[in-house]
Amino acid sequence: MNLDTVNVLGTEFITGSMDALVAEMDERLSQKQQTFVVTANPEIMMYAEKDKAYAEILNKADYITPDGIGIVIGSKILKRPIQERLAGYDLVHQLFTLAVDKGYSVYFLGAKPDVIERASAYAQQLYPRLNIVGYHHGFFDLNDPSIMADIKSKSPDIILVGLGFPRQEQWIDKYRRQMTKGLFIGVGGSFDVLAGEVKRAPLVWRKANLEWLYRLINQPSRWRRMLVLPVYLIKAYKAR
Repeated sequence: MNLDTVNVLGTEFITGSMDALVAEMDERLSQKQQTFVVTANPEIMMYAEKDKAYAEILNKADYITPDGIGIVIGSKILKRPIQERLAGYDLVHQLFTLAVDKGYSVYFLGAKPDVIERASAYAQQLYPRLNIVGYHHGFFDLNDPSIMADIKSKSPDIILVGLGFPRQEQWIDKYRRQMTKGLFIGVGGSFDVLAGEVKRAPLVWRKANLEWLYRLINQPSRWRRMLVLPVYLIKAYKAR
């Protein structure tokens, strides 16, 4: 690994710029090295604390990115600051640009059937030369081998898995070894945003690190999920 990491409550998070991360992904893709990327926020980390099997899966990841301002704040509390938040949705678009520039192929896995279809169509519209070799919705049994069989037959370089946690990481861990190459990355609700199903926070909110608040205002049902943020930060304070 050419990227520096910061230990935040026992987890090694990448610290550095988005450009540096994408350059690292490009190097591994060009060498056909299989790669497992987790885009983590406090909710994921607190869940892993309760689910040891899931924690073990996260420990197998090649890279864990700080996809949540809570992770960055926690690192600062611990006086080991992460350079910046690396938002998963932004990383998806960076990977699209990289795929176009270098000729890498992409597969979409996740979301509702109509959403994944719209996400694929919109991505193709935004990036006309993007080679999307296939897509499949996220409503399937994790034990169904046909999904991976389809992916293997198309041999994509980048596999975007938007099944939500913990399911997306569980699926990646279960099947990725069936391929000798491939960048497998959990992208959460990125397909919903790409398809226009969920509106992303305006840039001014994102720059102010308030994307979480914007999402809460627009999706009040998320309030229970947001409760893990103060719990995570309290844990960081106690660990100083």
